[in-house]
Amino acid sequence: MGSLHLRLLLVASLVLAGFLGLGALALDRAFQESQEEALRERLQGLIYALLGAADEDRQGHMRMPGELPDPRFSNPDSGLYAQVQGEDGYQWRSFSLIGHPLTLIQPQLPGKRRFSHLDMQGDKLLGLSFGVSWEDDTGRDVRYTLAVAETTRGLNEQVSAFRLRLLYWLGGVSLLLLVAQLLVLAWGLRPLRRVAADLNRVEAGELDAISGNYPSELHGLVRNINGLIRSSRASRDRYRHSLGDLAHSLKTPLTLLRGASEVEDCAQLRSSVAEQVQRMDDIVQYQLRRAAAAGSPEAGVAVPVLPLVRRLQATLQKVYREKAMQCRLQVDAGLRFKGDEADLMELLGNLMENAFKYGQQQVRVMAGGAGDGGQTTRLQRIQIEDDGPGIPQLEQARVLSRGVRADQQQPGQGIGLSVASEIVRLYGGSLAIEASDLGGARIRVTFPGD
Repeated sequence: MGSLHLRLLLVASLVLAGFLGLGALALDRAFQESQEEALRERLQGLIYALLGAADEDRQGHMRMPGELPDPRFSNPDSGLYAQVQGEDGYQWRSFSLIGHPLTLIQPQLPGKRRFSHLDMQGDKLLGLSFGVSWEDDTGRDVRYTLAVAETTRGLNEQVSAFRLRLLYWLGGVSLLLLVAQLLVLAWGLRPLRRVAADLNRVEAGELDAISGNYPSELHGLVRNINGLIRSSRASRDRYRHSLGDLAHSLKTPLTLLRGASEVEDCAQLRSSVAEQVQRMDDIVQYQLRRAAAAGSPEAGVAVPVLPLVRRLQATLQKVYREKAMQCRLQVDAGLRFKGDEADLMELLGNLMENAFKYGQQQVRVMAGGAGDGGQTTRLQRIQIEDDGPGIPQLEQARVLSRGVRADQQQPGQGIGLSVASEIVRLYGGSLAIEASDLGGARIRVTFPGD
């Protein structure tokens, strides 16, 4: 089932049907038991009424009168029946039992009673046998058992009527709840539809990002979608910058080749062509590596930081072997970077290479995160320092621009810090240039926490 709305509606309807069904069964059972209890109490009351109407004969034995408290006892097949049996041999049956050989009596001790279900020619009865002790004129206690029985037709009719009313009411309530459920689901899922509509508008270029007031449960979704949008745009801009840098870098070698083809002889032309082709190949490879490093701030796995820093340290110490740089690392072993490994490599590579290039003897690399001391920590802080000439305060903001270098004497294209700054911004962080206590520059990178 591809629709979230239909899935929720189906599950909610099944739960609603289950609860209403169980509720209907509980109500039906409770009503039936209450009606049976009322019938039992009515039978007990009829026993007391028979005792109250009983007479005595000349010996003081109990005898039933001709007129009974309930006229149904005197009507054949009325549905209410009575019978009395005593140990003195007395037998009495109500006129309503004429033509029926059914025995209602189940002898009981005085003060004891017993309810039983009887069947009289297909008619279901609920009977009560009650034992009493009657003192005759001689003072002797004579035991009698009085029994009454009433048809359950009335009880069954009441239960059936109640079930029918219950069906109507629960059916109506179910329809109302179903309609309310549809409205609630439509209202509850409206923010998701708004997100989809805003995303379509972003794709159409009408919006730069998804915005608006959304429930707290959707904040993470909206944040991640906006992060993907920013990542996509940042990657597109990085590719554009790479193409622009490539075109600008190739313009000079092409100009030199064009000039050499016009004025130089074959040997000189061959040498110039070989030199400029090698230069152009280096430029292309560099730009391809930059393009391949485009990542997403919310994608990738948790990349260990310390092994990558150590690899960069070993490589740079070989490149700058003649300077005998001392590189101190203060990086937690469990530190992880949540993002693309190529982005981290590009960021640390540019920053550490600048430190090795401009430093005199010392480079210090520090990295940490929230919850330091645990086995796994998310990278939040990077600090790289050197003991070189540093970057003047007036130049610190300018060197982050593309193609700008503070030291024109050193070889380079002036894009290292700008690339690092772009990567940091892509991940929502910040990059600051400060003066280091080592004497040179300190590059401080901060990433946002969770």
